[in-house]
Amino acid sequence: MKRWLLLLSIFVCLPAMSDEGMWMPIQLPEIEDELRATGLEIDPASLSKLTEHPMAAVVDLGGCSASFVSPNGLIVTNHHCVYGSLQYLSTPEKNLLQDGFLAGDLDEELPIGPGSRVRVTVDVTDVTKKVRKGLDELDGAERYDRIERRRKEMVAACEEDDGHRCRLFSFYGGLQYYLVKQLELRDVRMVYAPALWIGRFGGDIDNWMWPRHTGDFSFYRAYVGADGKPADHAESNVPYKPKHFLKTSPEGVEDGGFVMVTGYPGSTGRYRLAAEVENTFTWSYPMRRKSFDRRLEIIEEHTKDRPDAKIKYASMVGGIQNANKNTQGMLDGYARSNMLERRRALEKELQAWIESSPEIRKKHESSLRDLEALIKEQQSTRERDRLLVALSRSTLASTAGTLYRMSREKELDDIDREPSYQERNWPRIKARMQRMDRRFDPRVDRALWHDAIVQYMELPADQRVPEFDKFLKLGKGVDGLEARLEKMYEKTRLDEQDHRLELLEATPKQLEASEDPFIQLAVALYDFRRAREAKQEAISGEFNALRPAYMETMLEFLRSKGRAVYPDANSSLRVTYGTVKGYSPRDGIVYEPFTRLEGIAEKFTGEEPFAPPAKQMELIDEGHHGRFSLDSIESVPVNFLSTVDTTGGNSGSPTLNSKAELIGLLFDGTYDSINSDWDFDERTTRAIHVDVRYMLWVMEHVDNAHHLLVELGVPASM
Repeated sequence: MKRWLLLLSIFVCLPAMSDEGMWMPIQLPEIEDELRATGLEIDPASLSKLTEHPMAAVVDLGGCSASFVSPNGLIVTNHHCVYGSLQYLSTPEKNLLQDGFLAGDLDEELPIGPGSRVRVTVDVTDVTKKVRKGLDELDGAERYDRIERRRKEMVAACEEDDGHRCRLFSFYGGLQYYLVKQLELRDVRMVYAPALWIGRFGGDIDNWMWPRHTGDFSFYRAYVGADGKPADHAESNVPYKPKHFLKTSPEGVEDGGFVMVTGYPGSTGRYRLAAEVENTFTWSYPMRRKSFDRRLEIIEEHTKDRPDAKIKYASMVGGIQNANKNTQGMLDGYARSNMLERRRALEKELQAWIESSPEIRKKHESSLRDLEALIKEQQSTRERDRLLVALSRSTLASTAGTLYRMSREKELDDIDREPSYQERNWPRIKARMQRMDRRFDPRVDRALWHDAIVQYMELPADQRVPEFDKFLKLGKGVDGLEARLEKMYEKTRLDEQDHRLELLEATPKQLEASEDPFIQLAVALYDFRRAREAKQEAISGEFNALRPAYMETMLEFLRSKGRAVYPDANSSLRVTYGTVKGYSPRDGIVYEPFTRLEGIAEKFTGEEPFAPPAKQMELIDEGHHGRFSLDSIESVPVNFLSTVDTTGGNSGSPTLNSKAELIGLLFDGTYDSINSDWDFDERTTRAIHVDVRYMLWVMEHVDNAHHLLVELGVPASM
């Protein structure tokens, strides 16, 4: 263990390669020279202190990032990050998705729905020794259980501090573990979102593209009880007073200026093996693309001319469209690259290094070979695994499964329950049951499930689930399937919120006696699901042994080459830095780093997704730039490019200048950058940010959000 920790302490001291790297805050003092050379003016050590400025201002929305920007709990993030909230609050009569929303004062701010959370990271503790102690002697299932047990024990102890949420993160494939503690704020309200075709201007057409002209920003506010502590939503709650918040800089940034992004990037695979890269790009992504296309087609078919259903599935459709274009970009980027060949060459070089001396061979000989064998075993059931996951596509079937599993887990002591069913997660499950009505339509749900079942039946008979086939009478094929599903949807009461909430308290015997067809299906499938879960856990336990061993080998090898070593992204707090910079994707094409207001007019068609509000177009036509113009481009900058290294989950991350002041929000990457999850290329990897000057221009001139400008510390216009 001491050897591993010493090894990692050496790696973080290596020089960074260009602007590559999503760095853990504790690593930043080790790359101080690179940060200062790029333009950082504040002390890099301050970025490693999570309870001080500016890191204490950065918040986690669960899938998106955000930041406090006022002393009264005002939070800024991307418009697409609040999209689900706007969908939840919208009705055909009052469509906030389409029209936008602005609260005139605190009393008009709207709660965004059950289960909404804002989390602020307050502490990160290295618990590697505690987690890894004694694991080497255990087999896969035992190792998985031991790690999970320790995870639950550490999290429970951490969460004894009321109002906090804790999570155990693994780094470098499980070579290191950190316990992350977050303050959890449970009353979150909508403050302001611009109209849809400002916030999503260009829609799916412009998504991942450059030039871009999207006003991807919105505001929440966090509330607490009168005592200042986290509390559930109540009218008596008051705005949260963060100890630190970001100062908004109306001056923004210039071409070549330093930028830094802090947030919660989801996941990357830059240390994955060639076999995993090949499987992902030649099978997994193509199958995902096919599945996304089919789901969009079904939703469109069954929501056409049904505005209420369309609103219910708007957030899902937006998410699928974004993921779909991302997936296709991955495939296109892979086809243009030699990524697989370079991974294979790297592994060949790694193997040669392993064989270079008896000492290295003795220490690392089996790490690559054994991991490759386990990956091959895991991939052997990929088609069956994919289709079994697809069977949960029905909201009602999934809900029934949750309810019955909940009843069984409640019979155990809390420490023995599966993590997602521990008492700490009950409010989350209840919130999901409460939100379902706003995101469920039986006609759409039934069509999606029917399609998934038809695909499942393409599996060979010996790979199917006998219990599922028997329940739905699939022995003779799909004949009559649609009628049987229709009957199930007619008979169930799981589409009633009060009934769902009532069943959260039911015992297994009560559910086993239920006549609800979806509950009956959940009971019938329970043993199969638990057995399958046990097999998956055993394989995970094997990975928990082999992945860290491989990463130790890879890290030591990279150190011998002088390579920078940062962990793959894993949804924990990270910092990345770079400069504002355009690029040339292909011969003869040059992308400038800024876009202008006038570009909106050039794209304007009057039809979605190029149909911003008439008032905005009038201002642009009049050449009304106001005080937020950038002299070098003779206009208000809308979006800009930078060299920072980011991925999904970074959406909404504050973009900071050299003094850690807010100058924009990260919201996307370019189409040429999509493969950066797997392969960073300093020539073409670019992030897209909405410029703070455009945000302020829209707020001041289009939506008259003058009170929010004052709250942001931006002086009133003269």
